[in-house]
Amino acid sequence: SVSVFFTCVSLRLLVIRFSHLRCIELSEVKLDGDMAPLQLGELDLTTDEFILDEVDIHIQANLEDDLVKEALRTGVDLRHYSKQVETELQRIEQASIKDYIKESQNIALLHNQITACDSILERMEGMLSGFQSDLSSISSEIQTLQQQSVSMNVRLKNRQAVRSHLSQLVDELVVPAAMISTVLDSPVTDQEFLEQLHELNNKINFTKELSFRETLACNDIQDIVDRLKIKAVSKIREFILQKIYSFRKPMTNYQIPQNTLLKYRFFYQFLLANERTVAKEIRDEYVDTMSKIYYSYFKSYSGRLLKVQYEEVADKDDLMGVEDTAKKDILNYFFSKPSLKSRNTIFTLGQRGALLSPAELEGPILIPHTAQRGDSRYPYESLFRSQHYALLDNGCREFLFISDFFMVTGNSGLDLFNSIMGKTLSMLLKSMSSYVADCFDSIAVFLCIHILLRYRAITTKRGLPALDRYWEAVLELLWPRFELILEMNIHSIRNTDPQKLGLLDTRPHYITRRYAEFSSAIVSINQTFPNERTHTLLAQLQVEVENFVLKMAAEFPSRRDQLIFLINNYDMMLSVLMERAADDSKEVEGFQQLLLARTQEFIEELLSPPFGGMISFVKEAEVLMERGQLERLKNDEARINQLVRGFSSSWKHSVEAMSQEVMRSFTNFKNGTSIIQGALTQLIQYYHGFHKVLNQPAFRSLGARSELINLHHLMVEVKKHKPNF
Repeated sequence: SVSVFFTCVSLRLLVIRFSHLRCIELSEVKLDGDMAPLQLGELDLTTDEFILDEVDIHIQANLEDDLVKEALRTGVDLRHYSKQVETELQRIEQASIKDYIKESQNIALLHNQITACDSILERMEGMLSGFQSDLSSISSEIQTLQQQSVSMNVRLKNRQAVRSHLSQLVDELVVPAAMISTVLDSPVTDQEFLEQLHELNNKINFTKELSFRETLACNDIQDIVDRLKIKAVSKIREFILQKIYSFRKPMTNYQIPQNTLLKYRFFYQFLLANERTVAKEIRDEYVDTMSKIYYSYFKSYSGRLLKVQYEEVADKDDLMGVEDTAKKDILNYFFSKPSLKSRNTIFTLGQRGALLSPAELEGPILIPHTAQRGDSRYPYESLFRSQHYALLDNGCREFLFISDFFMVTGNSGLDLFNSIMGKTLSMLLKSMSSYVADCFDSIAVFLCIHILLRYRAITTKRGLPALDRYWEAVLELLWPRFELILEMNIHSIRNTDPQKLGLLDTRPHYITRRYAEFSSAIVSINQTFPNERTHTLLAQLQVEVENFVLKMAAEFPSRRDQLIFLINNYDMMLSVLMERAADDSKEVEGFQQLLLARTQEFIEELLSPPFGGMISFVKEAEVLMERGQLERLKNDEARINQLVRGFSSSWKHSVEAMSQEVMRSFTNFKNGTSIIQGALTQLIQYYHGFHKVLNQPAFRSLGARSELINLHHLMVEVKKHKPNF
């Protein structure tokens, strides 16, 4: 039915199109007659022939139609064609009506369905419009809710912040009953009291802060907090003063109550923050008490230590260059063993240097009454070490205590330490000054210097500067005294008169032995903390000793005795120095050169009596050989024969005599052995030169050549005469 409908519509449009063509034909009738042309504007467009309102608009479009163009081109009768079309349209219309009537039920049903769909779509449109309206309203509501949520969130945060501050304020303003009862009734040593004291301190600080802001709420608890503070201060003051007074009891180990106070260091902090007058009272009481305790302890300890010192100490006559009138016999002087309980070694280090080892340096201090019961005696440096290690231990402990308990650092800590230990340190300095002024034991003074240098290094390593001023003050006392004693020894050697020292002896002199022992001691001690001033003074002392040895040697009438004396003394000094000093030290190198030069000279002096003729001949011949004038000795055949026969007959006896003489002359058998070996080596070299000269053409005809001893045989025989040392 729909297709029929559209077919009818199409036919209707064709009728309209041909009607347009008819109108065009009528407008052109003017071409066939004299009739005036018909104007379109004069037509009544409301008549049935011109039903359409837009004919003028579509005329040009219709002229472009293919069907119209074909009709105009063929000249078809438009009226006839129009009637045919109209007839066809009527037929089709009738047929369409029949079809329409035939399909009327379906058309009605379609109409009803279209109407129902239209109603449904209308309702859906209404629903969608309402939904769109609802969505727009929901979006605005969401924005409104979002703004309200942000605003509520800000208010919530503000209220929470205010609540936390108010909660803290309320908590701080409330004084719990547990705090009141604990502060009033509990002992200060209870852990609960310490905890509540912390809380009370926080409340005191809080009320001070509120009072600065003029907060009225703090007035409600100000009175309670003040009363609790007064009670806490009173109990703390009583507790700390009681501990301080306990230091004063005889035979009390004050370190125990000190450790107890360190557990409650917050007590002093509380007093310092809330009651400075009481804190100052406690601090002054502690300073006064400990100052007296340390002064009494060290004064008593120092006095008792001096009672266990060696009874005989060095005096102004105990110098290197001073003659030992009490011991004329040198052997007795060196090999006797004086009682170490009554006298200290003056120039010999011995076991005194062990005091500088870490184990001895930080070992237990001496107990004077125990040493007295055992009748023990000690050198001054041992007493000095014990005294100053006790000072080091107590001083470091005290400095750490006051820094921790009284909360002082830097210069404030040093000032507080000096106020406690100042009187004691002054007493020790005064005692040291009086002792050093009369001390002539340079090794003891030098050991004391190095003890202090090591103790200063210990305190520096621990980061405790409290005793630095004291160390420097003591060193300023000891260094000048050591240099003075050393200079006195130098002058004593310089002013020594060899003729006043008694009987001459080629063995090592006791003054050179003193120097060797003393110099090796100082050099070995000085290696850890070298001091240039010490090196300079030792160099001066060495020069004076070398001059003294030369002056003593000049007293001997023969050059051989002089050389024996020099070699014995040089060898002895070198041996002692090498036991303690480094091999490359200036003192060792100097005496090695001197010993080598004098030994070589002595070997020449030793070979001269038995083999002097041969040695002179060899030296003379070698000079002439270099000049090419060896022929000048050809006339000395008798001299050569005498030298050959004399050597062959007496060399064994001469070598034996030399060996015995050397072993008698030198106290050091090792040195004597090396001298004999050097002498025999030199003898072989001279005899080898003698062979070389006689093998020259000028002397080959001499009959004495047959009596020469084979050089290899001589070397084998000489080895038999080497001493077995």
